[in-house]
Amino acid sequence: MARITVDEMYCKGCELCVAACPKHIIALSPERMNEKGYHPAELLNPDECTGCGSCAMMCPDVAITVER
Repeated sequence: MARITVDEMYCKGCELCVAACPKHIIALSPERMNEKGYHPAELLNPDECTGCGSCAMMCPDVAITVER
């Protein structure tokens, strides 16, 4: 099963991964904030992730790792 891992230390909450996800299963965390004060991205439904890598390709900070 595929899934993504977001390195919250590097995520700046730009939402490019949210827009790039064809399954619409990535969102910014409303509860958590990283050390820099940003709401990091998180995977909402891991069972629906196909591991396409669109989110990782769009991330300008290389904060997303795709695991297949």
